[in-house]
Amino acid sequence: MTDVVRPRFSGAFTPKLVSIFAEGYGLKDLRADAIAGLTVAIVALPLSMGIAIASGVSPDRGLYSAIVGGFLVSALGGSRFQVGGPAGAFIVLVAATAASHGVDGLILATFLSGMMLTLGGLVRLGSLIRYVPHAVTVGFTTAIAVTITASQLKDLLGLRLAGPEPGELAPKLAALGQALPTASLPAFAVGGACIAVVFVIRRWRPRWPALLIGVVLATLAAAFLHLGVETIGSRFGGIPSGLPMPHLPAVTMAKVLAVLPAAAAFSLLGGIESLLSATVADGMSGRQHRSNIELVAQGVANMGAALFGGISVTGTIARTATNVRAGAKGPVAGMLHSLFLLGFMMLAAPLAAYVPLAALAGMLVVVGWNMAERVEFARLARLSWRTAVVLLATFGLTLVRDLVTGISAGCILAALFAAEARFRTRRA
Repeated sequence: MTDVVRPRFSGAFTPKLVSIFAEGYGLKDLRADAIAGLTVAIVALPLSMGIAIASGVSPDRGLYSAIVGGFLVSALGGSRFQVGGPAGAFIVLVAATAASHGVDGLILATFLSGMMLTLGGLVRLGSLIRYVPHAVTVGFTTAIAVTITASQLKDLLGLRLAGPEPGELAPKLAALGQALPTASLPAFAVGGACIAVVFVIRRWRPRWPALLIGVVLATLAAAFLHLGVETIGSRFGGIPSGLPMPHLPAVTMAKVLAVLPAAAAFSLLGGIESLLSATVADGMSGRQHRSNIELVAQGVANMGAALFGGISVTGTIARTATNVRAGAKGPVAGMLHSLFLLGFMMLAAPLAAYVPLAALAGMLVVVGWNMAERVEFARLARLSWRTAVVLLATFGLTLVRDLVTGISAGCILAALFAAEARFRTRRA
C-alpha cells in the first residue's frame, strides 16, 4: 500500500496561512494564537492611536489601519508571524502628506502606495529590497527615530505654538524653543511619568504590556487628580465605536499626480520596513518568509486600510516580535489581533476620550528611543570611512530633506564605493 503524499504549499506566491492549514491546524494551535493575538492587541491599541495623532490625523484612523490592514497582512502575507499596522517610521511622511494634501489626499496616496506595493510583489521586487545596504537602513531608521521624538515634544511639554507646527526638523525645534515659556508642568508630569513607568516595567517585568500600563496609569492619574491636561476627547471628541463604511475620496488625475510622490515614498518605506520585520521574525523563529507575496499582502492591506479611512500600514517589528515571543503558531494570531482590536474599539471607545495626549507623546518617545539603533550606529561609524560616509549621508539627508532623498543618496554612495573597490581589486 502506497503512502499518501501530502501536497506542499511552498510557492513564492502562496500565503503562509494556506501553508499552515495544509500542514494541519488544530485547537491547540488556535488557543496559542488567540493568546498571542490578545497580547499583541494590548500592545497595538495605544500605539495605533498615538501614531495616528502624531501623524496629524485623528486616533480612530490608526485603529482602522490596525484592524483592516493588520488583518489583511496576516491573512495574505508570506510570513507566519508578521503583524501589520500603522508604524512610527511613517509619522513624518504621513504628517507631511496630510498637511500638504489634506486627509483625502493622504488616503488616496495610501491607496496608490498599496497598488505600487502589490505590483512590486507581483514582479518579484521583494527579493531586491534585501540588497539595501545595512548602513543605509541604520541611517534612515535612526533619523526617523530622532524625528519621531522631536514631533512629540509639543504634546509632551504641553506647548502652545503661535502658529502651525513646522514639519522640517530645524524650524520645528526653533518654534518649540520659542514656545518653551508656555510649557505645562502637569502635561510634562503626565508624559514623564508614562515614560518612567514604561522603562521600569520593561526592566522588572519585561513580559507585561508596558506601553498600555503606562498610558492607563497616566490616564487615571490625570483624571482623578484633575490635572487639566489636553486629552483625546478635548482635541478630537473621542473615537467611534466601529468601522466606517468603505469608500474612497473623489479621484481626479490632478489629485493623483499631486500625491504620487508621497505614494512612492510610502511604498519604498513600507516595502523596506515590512521585509525587515519579516526577517526579524525569521531570525527569532527559525522560519523563512516569502518576500514577494509579503509585498503583495502589504499592498492589499494598504488599499484595504485606505478604503476604511486608514493610514499607511506596514509590518511592524515591535508587534511582530511580541507575537513571536507570545507563542504564536501562525498568521491566525495576527488576524485575531485585529479582531481583538475591533472588540476593544466597540466596547471601550468612550474611555479613549480620557487618554492624555501627553501620555501618548511619552509612549512615542519610548518608541523613538527603541527605534534608534544607537550601538549599531556607533559601530558602523567606526567600521570604515566609506561605511561612515554612507551612514551619515543617509542619516543627515533624511533629517534635513526627506526619507527618499536619504535612502537614494545612501544607496548611490554605497554602489559607487562598491564599484570603486571592485575596480581596485581587478587592477591589483
